[in-house]
Amino acid sequence: MLLHTLASTFHFAAQEDGSLPGKGLTAIQIVLLFVAAPIGLFTLIAGTAYALTGERKNKSSAISHIE
Repeated sequence: MLLHTLASTFHFAAQEDGSLPGKGLTAIQIVLLFVAAPIGLFTLIAGTAYALTGERKNKSSAISHIE
């Protein structure tokens, strides 16, 4: 039983080719990636949606408004 446990522990500890972790992110990169980028994308999408569907200046017309 002990031999089986040791063998399985070694198997899980061994990493496959190409599965080595890469270089870590700096604090600035993390903030830019997980805070600034989502806020920027939200602002861009919300601004675009508002610009395309926002209130328009109503032009008076005899068809749409009777005085």
